[in-house]
Amino acid sequence: MTALTSSNLIERIGNTPVIELKSFSTKNVRFYAKLEWYNPYGSVKDRAAYWMIKHAEREGVLKKDKSIIIEPSSGNTGIALAGIASTLGYKVEIVIPEKVSIETKDILRRLGATIHETSDDLCPRVGAGTDQSIALAKAISKPRPDIYYMPNQYENEANFMAHYESTGPEIWKQMTGRLTHFFTGCGTGGTITGTATYLKEQDSNVKIIAVQAQKNHLLQGLRNFEESAMPDLFIRRQQVVDAWFTATNDESFRMVKELASQENLLVGPSSGAVMASMLNVAKKIDSGIMVGIFADDGRKFKSFYAEHGVFNLTEYERLLRNNGYLPDTDCPYSHN
Repeated sequence: MTALTSSNLIERIGNTPVIELKSFSTKNVRFYAKLEWYNPYGSVKDRAAYWMIKHAEREGVLKKDKSIIIEPSSGNTGIALAGIASTLGYKVEIVIPEKVSIETKDILRRLGATIHETSDDLCPRVGAGTDQSIALAKAISKPRPDIYYMPNQYENEANFMAHYESTGPEIWKQMTGRLTHFFTGCGTGGTITGTATYLKEQDSNVKIIAVQAQKNHLLQGLRNFEESAMPDLFIRRQQVVDAWFTATNDESFRMVKELASQENLLVGPSSGAVMASMLNVAKKIDSGIMVGIFADDGRKFKSFYAEHGVFNLTEYERLLRNNGYLPDTDCPYSHN
């Protein structure tokens, strides 16, 4: 793996590929996926993490060799912050639900992060009495503002700007303005509001579909907004959403398997949820060009997929090899 330095890091965040999912496309409806695991630390959250860190530096609240970044996360934001921050010279502490995959925790540790685990649900809930991860991160950071900085992805406007300034323009350019529907899973709301705001400014007819998880779900990174309050960042611009889709565990896992068998893609559970929503909408329209955010791949879900019967170990290892990934003993993000 080529070592990342602060000088080349920014050049490797964003500009991720969009591919057509040809086995799913038909004459009238075409499906495209934006593969966010091509970011240096493996997910769409690299964008928000970098924007939040750079904004804090400009504001003077992050100081090299002094500040510690602390953040609650269900995985991807934590990994992105740990990788990017260490490259830029900061220590990182991540507060994470204990139910998050073993591989996710191992990656965080290998990137140098200190982990605090809570008994939260899979994705830390937003709202009084349900936000153990968020509350713990605030409890650690608030008494020591001279040392700790909490980006707070649930409120930080830089999370929105990351996608307004990068994801949205990239999709518009890659699709040459030819898309009718945009889909993404929802957690903090940064990806959907930032990307959708930009796309709507280019063409107000683009339909924006927000994908949430079922209640009591197993889809790392997604939320259900009946059991968890909508984050402030999302509330500010929730009007950009034209329609909602609630993905179940079963249909999301089924789409993970179909994407593997039909497209040779090893995707994370949230990408399966996005694919399920795209197919659902496709049944209701005569024609369209759909673009979905595939937030991460499946390299940190080996034990999770085995536990829930998505792939057995032989199938999983074959997919790793077919996608050109190195064995588990190597850095988990070594392909780009």
